[in-house]
Amino acid sequence: MRSEDQPRAANRPTPESALRSTRGPLIVVSGPSGVGKTTVVERLMADFDRPIRRVITATTRAPRPGETDGRDYYFWSPAAFEQAIADGRMLEHALVHETDYYGTPRAEVDPPRAAGVCVVAVIDVQGAETVRRLYPGDHLSIFLIPPTFADLATRLRGRGESEAGISKRLTTARAEIARAVEFDRVAFNADVAAAARVLGVLIRRAFQENEICTTT
Repeated sequence: MRSEDQPRAANRPTPESALRSTRGPLIVVSGPSGVGKTTVVERLMADFDRPIRRVITATTRAPRPGETDGRDYYFWSPAAFEQAIADGRMLEHALVHETDYYGTPRAEVDPPRAAGVCVVAVIDVQGAETVRRLYPGDHLSIFLIPPTFADLATRLRGRGESEAGISKRLTTARAEIARAVEFDRVAFNADVAAAARVLGVLIRRAFQENEICTTT
């Protein structure tokens, strides 16, 4: 009898069913404002060969030119954001730059992971700290840093930031980069394609580790 004609053991999952039962990895990508976190993640997702989605986070800041509600962020009013906090619908949230709320809705993380989808949360350093506390040993955190602060300032100017806003964000960036040691991995974003390839290698490894843990 050929091996493929033999009956499968009753309690042994097939490779396909084992893969479907695997919880998707949770990936945290953080770094200072303007470092290109979302750009790198979108480049990665454009041709990634595993099920993956980027978490859509919520914010109370105004949309920038070209940004769309539900695609780039959920743009909520302060009252709506505070209601979501009160209802327990936020996985993490923070007041960033002392001006605007940013946060991650719970519905963006756990349901996709249960379906085997890799979830990539592009969040600030404060949010990453919360994820470490809520998902100890169950996520991979990656910190992106720019080649230089001058490069970071140039990127911020390209987004239309005021000089006062750039100064505030660079001050915050210095404090955030000092916390890079808290993350599992650190990657430079001198080139978007190269940074995306690094993230791809790390995320594929996370998929493999999840599959091993689930099927052994």
